[in-house]
Amino acid sequence: MTGVAEIAREGYPDTYAFKKGHKYFDPKSDPAIRPGTWSISAFVEKFPGIVSLAELKEAKGLEKMVVVQKGSRLSVQPVTRKEHEIVLELGRQKG
Repeated sequence: MTGVAEIAREGYPDTYAFKKGHKYFDPKSDPAIRPGTWSISAFVEKFPGIVSLAELKEAKGLEKMVVVQKGSRLSVQPVTRKEHEIVLELGRQKG
């Protein structure tokens, strides 16, 4: 992890993803099945260094965090308030 972002707006369909020939066309997007692939997030904070997956796996209090579970993908994951606080502490200690 390198920092923090927050949801700035509820997700919405990107209509350009459905327009063949447009630079944002996404052939995997189908308005009937998958109405869009975009959501809006906003920058909050950059950590002074990277918090690695190995560090997350070793951190006390993160044992049940979704991203450290076997088979989880490194992407957007839900976190509890306590997990969020622990990750912030880990990230801010990098400085």
